Amino acid sequence: MFTLRGRGPAFALTAGLTRATAAALRAAAPGGRARWERENHAGRTVGLYSGPATALAGALAAGRTAPAAALAVAAAGICGAYDDVVGAGDARRGFRAHLGALRTGEVTSGAVKLFGVSAAGLVAGALLKDRLPEQVLAGVVIAGAAHFVNLVDVRPGRAAGAVLALGAPGLLRAGAAGELSAVAVGAAAAVLPDDLGGRDMLGDCGAHALGALLGAAVVAGNGRAGLVAHAAAVVVAAVYGEQVSEAARSALG
Repeated sequence: MFTLRGRGPAFALTAGLTRATAAALRAAAPGGRARWERENHAGRTVGLYSGPATALAGALAAGRTAPAAALAVAAAGICGAYDDVVGAGDARRGFRAHLGALRTGEVTSGAVKLFGVSAAGLVAGALLKDRLPEQVLAGVVIAGAAHFVNLVDVRPGRAAGAVLALGAPGLLRAGAAGELSAVAVGAAAAVLPDDLGGRDMLGDCGAHALGALLGAAVVAGNGRAGLVAHAAAVVVAAVYGEQVSEAARSALG
């Protein structure tokens, strides 16, 4: 008989590895502390250690169940990390801004992230599903979920909290869907305390990795009808990205 207890090992592995990796990065700060520090919305200096820790731990834990999901998480994290480093200080946000810059010949870090995460989502979708329509829909869900979690990462705890809320029902699913949900929820739970406490932030690296994890769990647990519904949801969220971010910013005061 299936119980939530069966998700414990995946949850514990991911949460423990995320915390341990973040602590190791915080102690070593490769390249110097300045590379790992940012100013948050309140003007406080916070670290970016949780982001790479989430991406690495999530990819490793997801790989035990679905290597294709690990690929999506790792690629989303790498693309997000590139934007965190190269795009630091760039005030442009959203698809329109980066695609507009691309039309003038400027390749922004945000555009690299957009196309990189989208490509990784499509590749993962092709590996996770057997038929072309489901493969395309799966790619949209994975890339769209990565973008959605990044959209709500506008205040402490919003992104990790969203993954906890949206990923928790997946723990009830059997098979890969439940395992991947446990990985996503474990990673989110591990970073939430430092995120809420204003000590660390996910950055684009961590937010996109968490979103890709969530998307992969959704893909693993749904057929065509479910994929259509979730793909429609993430596309609507992308179209109304500014409103989504503003709603997340206003949530909980």
